[in-house]
Amino acid sequence: MTTIIEIGTKNYDEHILPIKKALSHLQTNCEVTDGYLIGKPTSKFGWTFFQLSLKSSFHDNIEKNFSDMIQKYREKKEEKLLNFLSDFFESRGSKVKLKLIEYY
Repeated sequence: MTTIIEIGTKNYDEHILPIKKALSHLQTNCEVTDGYLIGKPTSKFGWTFFQLSLKSSFHDNIEKNFSDMIQKYREKKEEKLLNFLSDFFESRGSKVKLKLIEYY
């Protein structure tokens, strides 16, 4: 099972590298390799959208290793992960919008 998140940005070229670096950092902390896939970008209305698929092992380890930070959010469980990732990406230079497509 995978968790699929749609990421939207107004500047794909500027934000994709910091997102990849942030995901690499998360993988290192979670001791996971190949934990995610990034889909092809599509553009509409001045925005670029692409999908981020988190493999279950990576998703589970993020929730386990960062549980103290994730639990501070007051939303539903699936929204907590989304807000954590949004803040994590922003702290590394990528102000993007995230939308949950599929959550396991």
